[in-house]
Amino acid sequence: MAALMPAGGDADVAVVGAGVVGLATAWALARRGLRVLLLDRADGPALGASFANGAQLSYAYTDAMAGPAMWKQLPGMLAGGDAAFRVRASLDPHFWAWGLAFLRNATAARLQRNTLATLALALESKAAMDALLARHPLDFQHRVAGKLHVYYDAAALPKARAMIDTKRQFGVRQQLLSPAEAIAAEPALADARGMVGAVHSPEEEAGDPWRFCSGLLQILQAQYGMQARFGFDLQRAQREGAHWRLHAANGDSVQAGKIAICAGIDSHALLRTLGLASPLMAIKGYSFTSPCGAHAPRASITDTARKLVFCRLGERIRVAGLADLNHWDPRPDPARMQQLIAMARDSLPEAADYDRIESRWAGLRPATPSSSPVIRQPRDGLVLNIGHGMLGWTLAMGSGERAANLLLDAA
Repeated sequence: MAALMPAGGDADVAVVGAGVVGLATAWALARRGLRVLLLDRADGPALGASFANGAQLSYAYTDAMAGPAMWKQLPGMLAGGDAAFRVRASLDPHFWAWGLAFLRNATAARLQRNTLATLALALESKAAMDALLARHPLDFQHRVAGKLHVYYDAAALPKARAMIDTKRQFGVRQQLLSPAEAIAAEPALADARGMVGAVHSPEEEAGDPWRFCSGLLQILQAQYGMQARFGFDLQRAQREGAHWRLHAANGDSVQAGKIAICAGIDSHALLRTLGLASPLMAIKGYSFTSPCGAHAPRASITDTARKLVFCRLGERIRVAGLADLNHWDPRPDPARMQQLIAMARDSLPEAADYDRIESRWAGLRPATPSSSPVIRQPRDGLVLNIGHGMLGWTLAMGSGERAANLLLDAA
């Protein structure tokens, strides 16, 4: 059991944020014997970007957003020519600083470095998830679904093959399939008009992140004595001797030996109150969930042309996509939602029952210029676990382990 923090206060560690990254961090800390206090401004767990994301645990698909191809695509993106991607230009210096840093990462060398750095974390995350589920079997519709990354442009296939070769040395199982082979692996792809090939990753997984967080929260409270306070709208944190005092908007406060900030895009404002520069940019994404259609896929599907993901959760299909850069309002735009539905119909017309959509959602994904999360200790007793972008669900468990180790190494 780990040595505890200095005695006193409400907890050894306050974990700020109750999404998948915050719950994973709380689990890593509580399992090591620390008194954990989980704080979130929402009324329950996983109500932000973790609530209805794409649901794919994409341990093999850690490719960074920025790469050499971005330079060719950039003019069209800025002009609004890419239906899946929108940029809201702003005079805010943070928007321009983040954008320039992103473009500095758009080289072949940095693409490979950033992709492999995130892949290492993803593989740690898979191991941590396996260890958790061996100890506490959680019901979150988890299964090894396999995944097919579907291509419609033959010019992209050599790069896909090269990335397969690069990842193979790390034990990643992937194979480039012809259209006929892809349909044999997943018959629903017979509806994918114009497909030229697909990368098949048979070991990829899927699961409902909201169910996961809800189940893990119950275990942490019942078996590990973790406290959780929802509706705690953190406004500022200040150092008081050997502890931190955290102040909520309603005047309430708590005390903890150390803090782990895992608040997703909300971390951006929190960092500024601490005088720290934020590496985060909001990228708004959308999803809808509906009953399965007549040709619903069993495997997870990524449509690379339309930048969509299809993920089966029991007898329902979750479809997620769109990327609206520098959009900070999490409320769904009805026009964008209709665009997502239309794109999904065009991609796999019988994957979902598009006339019986049960839920529509939008969330803000906290992205860094490198596409890799920031897990570091900028100040004594303060650890950041932020910036997971589109891969928060995939990277959460490994990120929690790294953050916990940072806190313990500094104890």
